[in-house]
Amino acid sequence: MRLLKLALAGVCALGLTTAAAKAEPVKIRMSWVAPVANWGSLILEKPELLTHMGKSYTLESTRYQGTPQMITALANNELEVASLAYSSFAIAIENAGLSDLRVISDEFQDGNPGYFSQQYYVRKDSGINKVEDLKGKIIGTNGGGSAVDVAVRAMLHKHGLEDKRDYTMLEGPLPAMPAMLMEKKADLIPAVLPFALNPKLRADGKVLFTLKDAMGQTEMIVFAARKSFIDAHRAAMVDYMEDLLRVAHWYLDPKNHDEVAKIASKITKVPPERFGWVFTKADCYRDPNLIPNLDALQRNVDTTQELGFVKNKIDVTKYADLSLVKEAAARLKK
Repeated sequence: MRLLKLALAGVCALGLTTAAAKAEPVKIRMSWVAPVANWGSLILEKPELLTHMGKSYTLESTRYQGTPQMITALANNELEVASLAYSSFAIAIENAGLSDLRVISDEFQDGNPGYFSQQYYVRKDSGINKVEDLKGKIIGTNGGGSAVDVAVRAMLHKHGLEDKRDYTMLEGPLPAMPAMLMEKKADLIPAVLPFALNPKLRADGKVLFTLKDAMGQTEMIVFAARKSFIDAHRAAMVDYMEDLLRVAHWYLDPKNHDEVAKIASKITKVPPERFGWVFTKADCYRDPNLIPNLDALQRNVDTTQELGFVKNKIDVTKYADLSLVKEAAARLKK
């Protein structure tokens, strides 16, 4: 009888341990590159809107120099939700063998009518007035295969200029790009928000072309996760997407603009009055329901393939799972 009681106690203890393990929040690590531009830099500033955080999931947000570095992190299971450019998304699938990678939502788009488009600057005193003048010059990039990198190569390719033969690429972090241009380390640099609003850059530089000029409408950055992780933790991922949607709706609401500017100031150490543009039409377009433009993404991925970054064409519809964000959005409507 005593042995039976001990056995039953052991079973109960095991059951409690198993239940506790099941209740353990899922660890989600997300990524970002540019402050304010990427949701990863903003989401943890509004913890009161993350109603499921600490319950079904925990969240870490890590900054990367560019989206290509996230591919390695995904492959090594060091990252669950990556803020990938259209180009690095294609490279991850085709070159890194991440065939289970899935687009789960939009982050932001470029080239939408009436909205900001990423800019490419030269110095006013450089004598560079057209794309052809970049022959023999040094082009700044935050990494081969990033969104702004593929776009500049596409633009130069249209004008008969090819990497190594006609120009040299020089890598550096996006925040350092204005300094690289002003110090004459590079002759053309990508200027993404908020760095495109650098006062010295605007005073001493000029826009040679925009990303829209190079690529048309672009599904610039998407959130992506591996199918294996989604399948294993679907409920937590829907909770995460619900919280992300709630955060996005708050930031995009004009009535919260003053507080948004203060948060942006806190993150960037730039006065809040310099953020009148953020989440307005002077900013990049963000779908309020986080639904990506898959038609634009297909065109962008095709350009990445045409430039030789990936060998084979990719059908992006086979690598998209929008069910998480759609289920999360349906919850918020109830």
